[in-house]
Amino acid sequence: MSNILIIYSTRDGQTLKICQRLQSVIEQQSHQVALIPIQDVDRVALGSFDKIVIGASIHYGRHDPQILAFSRQNQSILDSKPNAFFSVNLVARKPEKQTPDTNPYLKKFLKQIRWKPKQLAVFAGKIDYPSYSLFDRSIIRLIMWVTKGPTDPSAIVEFTDWNQVDAFGLVISSM
Repeated sequence: MSNILIIYSTRDGQTLKICQRLQSVIEQQSHQVALIPIQDVDRVALGSFDKIVIGASIHYGRHDPQILAFSRQNQSILDSKPNAFFSVNLVARKPEKQTPDTNPYLKKFLKQIRWKPKQLAVFAGKIDYPSYSLFDRSIIRLIMWVTKGPTDPSAIVEFTDWNQVDAFGLVISSM
């Protein structure tokens, strides 16, 4: 039985929802899982965990700068353990951009760090227009219009492939 830490950064809650699903899948494999937001990660002893997983969403083309800083500051401990990183973004709703090798945001993140995650994944996120501010709703609708996504301002569309999330949970369990 492993003790696994999942660190996450979420803007609208979908990354947390994915992390909770991963936690459930991993715990079904008889592992213990601690789920910690990036803001609270300094309160845990990283060395006490057997495996470390980091999940981060994209907001306006960037992962949370705290995730980038954490991965840089903790590269040696990350590299010393089984580890994984996953990105949550709307570009991954397109089949040609939903793998670690084809997702532009994940590729950009990996170029910014020296840490080499042992397992990688990309998950499509969720659009929840009614919950966004007027500014965010307008910008996201424009981006979706350009990229041929949903633009109805009342739309709530979850693009996450939960079977893909479950499969990644099993990968984490066995690493």
